[in-house]
Amino acid sequence: MTTSEDQRAPLADGGPSSPSAEPADGRPLVSVRGVTKRFGADTDAVTALSDVSLDVPDGAFWSLIGPSGCGKSTLLRVMGDLIAPTEGSVTVGGRSAAEARKARDYGMVFQKPTLFNWRTVRRNVELPLEVLGMPKEQRRERAMAMLELVELGEFGNKRPAQLSGGMQQRVAIARALSFEPSLLLMDEPFGALDEITRERMNDELLRIWQRLKTTVVFVTHSIPEAVFLSSHIVVMSPRPGRVLREIDVDLPHPRDESTRESARYFELVTEVRETLREAQQL
Repeated sequence: MTTSEDQRAPLADGGPSSPSAEPADGRPLVSVRGVTKRFGADTDAVTALSDVSLDVPDGAFWSLIGPSGCGKSTLLRVMGDLIAPTEGSVTVGGRSAAEARKARDYGMVFQKPTLFNWRTVRRNVELPLEVLGMPKEQRRERAMAMLELVELGEFGNKRPAQLSGGMQQRVAIARALSFEPSLLLMDEPFGALDEITRERMNDELLRIWQRLKTTVVFVTHSIPEAVFLSSHIVVMSPRPGRVLREIDVDLPHPRDESTRESARYFELVTEVRETLREAQQL
């Protein structure tokens, strides 16, 4: 993203314009090929991931789920160019992960929102836009559009410490989406929330995703959460992490409380749970 024509103002309806990275010729937005990740060297090396390959379509919502220590977060960080694979490659929109990161093709949201309390909520959302050199008035408009999207428009002048944990995560999501990424990487963003707040945040995230159609890769330990949110679930094996199974989630949209009470929802939860039990026996 540059500081000129790519600094697009919010659309009239308050949402951002189209993502910057577009896959060409029917290619997936994210392509992971033969990724292995080892930490350490020689006899002390620990293999976190082993020969992982995935193709994430543009506009999809994929969840990664598996036992603790199976490499879910490691895979997400390799996708985001936060760590380099020992072997294999990742491309985003046809570019290497490093090129995609430099081009601001994706945003990231972690379990802790990491907001700065000395900045207002609006100025927290503006932060990546400041780094990009966007003019002050334009980044203010963009930040407010994103806060409206996550239904926090009236809290722009508050400090993060004045908000609940769920509200702080919504600010983090607004910040991650402020520069119009084509890919949103989320590492257990709701793991620290109570169950009621977590379900509410699931509803909010789906609403945002359905509106923007940003591609999402989401790490979670929660089977119900993965089934409710996803269009596709990747079940990973115990360490070293490998793709054990991929499950399409055919629940209709929009999804709401009735989705969580449907027979098909419970069938899918059972299918994922049984796959994870099989994984533990490998």
